Amino acid sequence: MNDNGVNEMSKRLRAVLEPMKDAGLKRDLWPDVLRKMDQRGARVPWFDWVLMAGLGAAVLLFPRLLPALLYHL
Repeated sequence: MNDNGVNEMSKRLRAVLEPMKDAGLKRDLWPDVLRKMDQRGARVPWFDWVLMAGLGAAVLLFPRLLPALLYHL
């Protein structure tokens, strides 16, 4: 696109999109994040444990599978 095309596109976008009036945050969100992190610890769902057990069993039964699994990490 040449400079005329860029300028024309810029003019059209400014004509269509009005500027945001109040784009700032009403309050600080960081205290809420800290409170939420302190509320509960990291819980691991049961199916994650099942997947890890299956992966361990697959590596024990098929040791040649390990390089392929490590490649995909």
